[in-house]
Amino acid sequence: MQKKIAALALVGLAGAACAADLRVGLNPAYEPFESKTASGEIVGFDVDIANALCEQIKRKCVFVESEWDSIIPGLQAKKFDVVISSMSITPERARVVDFTNRYYKTPSAIVVKKSVKYEGPASLKGMKIGVLKSSTQEKWALGELKPAGVTVVPYQSQNQVYLDIQAGRLDGTVADKVEVNGGFLRKPEGKDYGYVGPDQYDAKYYGEGIGIALRKGQGDLKKQLNEAIDTIRANGTYARIAKKYFDFDPYGK
Repeated sequence: MQKKIAALALVGLAGAACAADLRVGLNPAYEPFESKTASGEIVGFDVDIANALCEQIKRKCVFVESEWDSIIPGLQAKKFDVVISSMSITPERARVVDFTNRYYKTPSAIVVKKSVKYEGPASLKGMKIGVLKSSTQEKWALGELKPAGVTVVPYQSQNQVYLDIQAGRLDGTVADKVEVNGGFLRKPEGKDYGYVGPDQYDAKYYGEGIGIALRKGQGDLKKQLNEAIDTIRANGTYARIAKKYFDFDPYGK
């Protein structure tokens, strides 16, 4: 009887382990990938993808908010288990965290007033361009715009960038094209602004797409998540989620 009870206890523990929460770190100020509703609910493409992946690996997603520039330290400090927050896979980041395969890949771009005649970074000389602090867009702007005489101003939140553009304290931003469309351009305050210059995919700055960040040594979880990404791509779940937010396949080529 004691052996039977012990065996049942082990089965119960195993079931509990399978159903354990997966703490997902994110910065909910990046619409349509992740943002907060008026009621405080965190929603968006990343959120739906995370929940779909959790369903595949039989875990429950619990979302933990973080400022973007402290999200990797938060992961390393075990405040959450993974980061599913539109994080680009770059060699610089891969030195301190591990990544799954990508789950989407979209370009970035410069956004300024439509009246600006753009003929390269020098066209923006003297302007102030806001970027998300510690982002790949900040890295690109510092590498390509700052040498041309553009002032690059980092912010804790992309939403703060938009507020300062609206207030006249900034001339524009460098941001993910999909995010800046949903978070700014399609809104009344963005009606006088638009993209200038080519789409930005340069791997030197932007890496190889967007992946899920994990702490080093989480090989089993990485394998499970990679398999789950493949599964939702194959069974139509990814396409169904993508259609809620985009009129194209964000997975990229």
